[in-house]
Amino acid sequence: MSVIYNQDEEIIAICRHWLEQAVIGLNLCPFARKPYNLKRLRFSISHARHLDAFLEFIEQEIQLLLQTPAHETETTLIVEPSLFTDFETFLDAVTLAEDVLQEIGANGIIQIAPFHPEFQFADEPKDDISNYTNRSPYPILHLIRESSIDQAIAAFPDAATIYERNKALLREMGMEGWTKLAIEYPLQKSK
Repeated sequence: MSVIYNQDEEIIAICRHWLEQAVIGLNLCPFARKPYNLKRLRFSISHARHLDAFLEFIEQEIQLLLQTPAHETETTLIVEPSLFTDFETFLDAVTLAEDVLQEIGANGIIQIAPFHPEFQFADEPKDDISNYTNRSPYPILHLIRESSIDQAIAAFPDAATIYERNKALLREMGMEGWTKLAIEYPLQKSK
């Protein structure tokens, strides 16, 4: 068990660095800083060995978030370090995770935002720097309370412009600027 724990700590450290340097540091998500600084963001590492176990894990995490007051845990990052190294397979899993939301009646209460080391927007080439707005060290499903999104949008009324602002920022930085953030992508190293 201690080996898994040590691996989990290393995975969390890598994801925390990405969150601090890119998501919060570059303000890619203006809504992330507050729950992170208030220690209301939870990291949860999946050890599922197959898709069914992963979906059960997702359901448990959604239920936990539903049963926990937002002032204790506002949002959860579920990291799956081994099952979904292929981006297309990951997208299939995201669709199934959204089905779980629907099945347990959490649709409209919780939202899922996907991140992946090989994330690619449908309208962008694979090597376009703008894809890095959603590229994380490991496959991640971000469970977000809809009420938190509503509060954030009230505080940041131009939320619809975030996507275009992020793309412009990353294009200005270029790959050289992104590389300076020193974000690790362990799954890409193992390929």
